[in-house]
Order: sequence, then structure tokens, then C-alpha cells
Amino acid sequence: MEALIEPFGVTFVQRALWAGLLVSAICAIAGTWVVLRGMAFLGDAMSHGMLPGVALAALLGQSLFLGAALAAAAMAAGVTALSRSPRLSQDTSIGLLFVGMLSVGVILVSHSASFAVDLTAFLFGDVLGVRERDLLHLGLSLAVALVIAVAGHRAFVALAFDPRKAHTLGLAPRLAHFALLGLVTLAVVASFHVVGTLLVFGLLIAPPAAALLWARSIPAIMLTAALLGGAATFVGLLVSWHWGTAAGASIAASAVAFFSVSALAAGLRSRGRPRARPTPSEAAGSPESTPPSTTLERQVTS
Repeated sequence: MEALIEPFGVTFVQRALWAGLLVSAICAIAGTWVVLRGMAFLGDAMSHGMLPGVALAALLGQSLFLGAALAAAAMAAGVTALSRSPRLSQDTSIGLLFVGMLSVGVILVSHSASFAVDLTAFLFGDVLGVRERDLLHLGLSLAVALVIAVAGHRAFVALAFDPRKAHTLGLAPRLAHFALLGLVTLAVVASFHVVGTLLVFGLLIAPPAAALLWARSIPAIMLTAALLGGAATFVGLLVSWHWGTAAGASIAASAVAFFSVSALAAGLRSRGRPRARPTPSEAAGSPESTPPSTTLERQVTS
């Protein structure tokens, strides 16, 4: 028992735990929609596309958080603009912007030898270096994420089910898509300082994917994902403390390990009675016997 409590008697580990819990909640909210809509590539591109903003902010002596936010916002705006072209798929647009932004970031980094430490923190995070000011930023980011998620819930459900139906119901699918991009951007920018851009993908994808195997409604998926992310933070910090491993990587690895265990348990449960992954409409709380169109209208008009 002492081995479980001892690390959290240290102030900087306590702050790391709180930061991880806040990040887990933010990523659970955004990651649920990422998983339901199959936007994993976008989340990965967002996390790497922040590099030029961070590099430029470091060169100018400005806030890395602000630089990351501006770069991610530019990435989101670019994806939205290019996706409107009938000749380009969204994956193509994301891939082009991903390579372009990452290339610019590497060019900026290559011109300064002083980026060695900062780039390592950018890629892998510095959860043990979280300050009280960072916790405040994370708390505000969580509040904004909750507002976006609640305000856009009906539109997000409709968008995940059928964008054409969302347009018919007057839910402005393009605006909803841009708001969803903003939510993902918020999660990535708020989290990169804790676990880094290479590892934020773990908390953004693994807990919601694990929760999706068990929960049958969107709020339940988000809550379960937040709990799994919090548990991964706790376990990751314990592993880092006792084994001397990188804290951010340990947290991300724990999240992926939880998904593996969840997938294995779900597979054993469904052995002999295979069942398809729930559709976005089912995850929104619809019975299987309910016609999809009727379910969608009830979800977005309630």
C-alpha cells in the first residue's frame, strides 16, 4: 500500500496527477467523437501539425502554448477549406497539410541547435514539470470542451450519422464539423504539454476506443473513457516513479494496455455470439429495433 501512496506525497507528482486527470477528461470528450467518426488520422495530423507554431514561438520567445494553438487552428481551418473541394477527399487534404506543417516545423527546428531539449518535451511531454498555471489552463480548457460538447451534441450526433440528414434538420453540418475540429484542436493543444504530441494520441484514442466496447451511449462512453484515462495516469505515474521510466510515455502505454485488456475481455464475452461495433446512432442511445432515421430525429430534436 505504501508503494501506491508514496509517489503522490511529492508535490510535483500531485500536480502531474491532477494534470493527467484533466487531460483525460478533455481527451475523453473529444476522443469519443474522433473514434465514432473515424477521425484518428486527423487527430494524429493535428498533434504533429503544431510543430511549426511551437518552433516559431520558441524562436520569438513567446508562449509555446499560444504557438501550438495558432498552428493547430491553422491546420483545422486548412482541413475545412480543402475538404470543400469535390476533387479532394478529406484524407488527402489532411495528409497534404500534415506533411506541409511538419516540414515547416522541422525546417525551423533545424536552424537552431537550442531546440534539443524543447523538442524532446514537445514530442514526449513533461508531465512532471506541470505548474499550477498549467493546471489552470487545463481547467479552463476542460470547461470550454464541456460547453462545446453540450452545445453541439445534437449536431455532432447527426453529423456522425448522416451529414445530409443533419442538413435537412437545419443543424448546419459544416459548422458542426468545424466546431468538432475545434474540439479536437483544443484537446490536442491542451494535452501536448503533458504527454507530448507523439503520445497525446494514446489518451485521445485508446480510452474512448476501450469504452466503446462496453458503453452503449455517448455520455457513457465519455465518462468511461475519462475514468480509464485517469486510471492510466495513475498507473503511468506509479510505473515512472518506481521503474524510472518516462512519465508521459508510461501514461500513454498504460492507456493502450487498458485498451488491450478491454478488447480481450470484450472478445471473450462475445465469443460464440459475435456482434458488430455500435454505430454512432446506437452509441447515441438508440435501441437496435428503432429505425435509424426515427432515432436520429429523436436525438437531435430532444
